[in-house]
Amino acid sequence: MEETVTHKRPNYAAIFWALLILTIFEIIVANLPAAKPFAVAGLVLLAMIKASLVALFYMHLKFEKFVIYLIVIFPLFLAAVLTLMILADRAPQLT
Repeated sequence: MEETVTHKRPNYAAIFWALLILTIFEIIVANLPAAKPFAVAGLVLLAMIKASLVALFYMHLKFEKFVIYLIVIFPLFLAAVLTLMILADRAPQLT
């Protein structure tokens, strides 16, 4: 037996405008005369926020069960761990 779950329809126009504003912030951050690591960190943070908005609302993950979140979060965690391992391998030796 299938359950039908209804949820409130997201305000897609508001999400569009939020994504547009975040994109404008990305352009501003990319053109700031700040140190490169800070600019990259800011751009990555903005990209993560935008990706979260797209996944939550346009892909309807906000309305899914908790298991779906684990399926999405685990590969992100694995990618972060592997990236840190590569960075640690490429770091200059301190000895």
